[in-house]
Amino acid sequence: MANGDLILTVLAPRLTAEIRAQVDALIVQFGLQEKSTQRLADIQLGEGIDCIEHRLVGEVGIEAVRNAARVLSETLGVDIVIQDDTRDHVQPRLVCFDMDSTLIKAEVIDELARRHGVGEEVAEVTERAMRGELDFKASFRERMSKLDGLDESVLAEIAEELPLMEGVERLMANLKRLGYRTAILSGGFTYFALHLQEKLGFDEIHANELIIEEGKVTGAVSEPIVDAERKAALLESIALRDGFTLDQTVAVGDGANDLKMLAKAGMGVAFRAKPLVRAQARQAISSVGLDGVLYLLGYHQQDLTP
Repeated sequence: MANGDLILTVLAPRLTAEIRAQVDALIVQFGLQEKSTQRLADIQLGEGIDCIEHRLVGEVGIEAVRNAARVLSETLGVDIVIQDDTRDHVQPRLVCFDMDSTLIKAEVIDELARRHGVGEEVAEVTERAMRGELDFKASFRERMSKLDGLDESVLAEIAEELPLMEGVERLMANLKRLGYRTAILSGGFTYFALHLQEKLGFDEIHANELIIEEGKVTGAVSEPIVDAERKAALLESIALRDGFTLDQTVAVGDGANDLKMLAKAGMGVAFRAKPLVRAQARQAISSVGLDGVLYLLGYHQQDLTP
């Protein structure tokens, strides 16, 4: 890869002339030269995403461009994503996802707590943990202890009601059709990850086991807890087992306990993430659905099924 070769991808529900002009000005500001520009998705053709990809070359450091793009993204309310341009010789093959607030629009442990009458106190701890203010393992044990005595029947009720994240069904249908291997690496619970696996077709799942005795959740924790370190280790071990390099991996998540996984992967996408995570992740999308990941992989709307 030539020094300074990069890909700049702009995604939004609608890309106006003003947004495009601001992005063009960013490219000029850093003295980058266009190798190619293509519209990967057109809002007028459906799917709710506008996307333009610029393949660029220049001598500027990628982090300087990435920082400026992050600021402009927040100003314009769009996603401007910067990647090293390795596409001609590295093809991602493994995509790993966080579950709660990434694949689904909920934090399951908060829903369990709400049904058990301890919703507010557990949700507060969850929010602080996802912002990176608390140790994940300690906060997880604390939250689990409050679920002691929850009736097992509640699990099935919540599983059936889980709201899927926008774009996840289109994303998974296309990843499967295109031959990617997919995994859920979750600090949530196996019970609900299995539900998503059955519904969406993930190849494998890794999450925390709920301990149930005599039809009740005990509140005890099954070790090892899937925390930030374990997520990163799982991503690496799955890649090694299946013969992929880390450059061929993609990770997607929203919370502080996803940061190590995002950093380990060849492409680490913070999806509708907490500010701490957006600031540290190399790639981030917030303005479109989860199927926006397909355009970061370089696919054209015409390559994809609706």
